[in-house]
Amino acid sequence: MKLHIDKAADALYLRLDDSQIIESQEVSPGVVLDFNERNEVVGIEMLHLSKRASSIDLSDFQYQSA
Repeated sequence: MKLHIDKAADALYLRLDDSQIIESQEVSPGVVLDFNERNEVVGIEMLHLSKRASSIDLSDFQYQSA
């Protein structure tokens, strides 16, 4: 699993695995899901990140696992 934050593009991308992306679908304004050949979600892109959370401090990014 990989998380990429592009400050210049104001976007966040979460890649769940390395399978080939066959199709992408915008499911909500600025939220795009990437699907593989088995119709599984393998990537999630969130655009306009700064508008979604105006006080984002990327230096304070936290990872949690249960």
